[in-house]
Amino acid sequence: MAIPNYTYLKLKMLGLNDVITVSSTFSHGVTCDREHFELATAIINSFELPRLGESSTLTVPDYNKPNSSMAFHPFEETKAVGIDPTDPTKTVRIGTQLPAK
Repeated sequence: MAIPNYTYLKLKMLGLNDVITVSSTFSHGVTCDREHFELATAIINSFELPRLGESSTLTVPDYNKPNSSMAFHPFEETKAVGIDPTDPTKTVRIGTQLPAK
């Protein structure tokens, strides 16, 4: 049985008369790790993604209809404040229900 040893980047296995040791470079070890990770991820995704698709339903929110989860507050809770004394059309809207702090 071959057991990879990532600390020393060596593969050691029993031979007929002695232990067989195969050495590698660090870059080769990283490349192999990346390839095995990508292969394992692809295998898991090929089984899991179809099951997730079957168990979930696709919902697309209608952004034209307001709902309770929208972050925009109604117009009544804001007021226009002028930011340029020479041009009254330049305003910014601020909330009127802000805390005193």
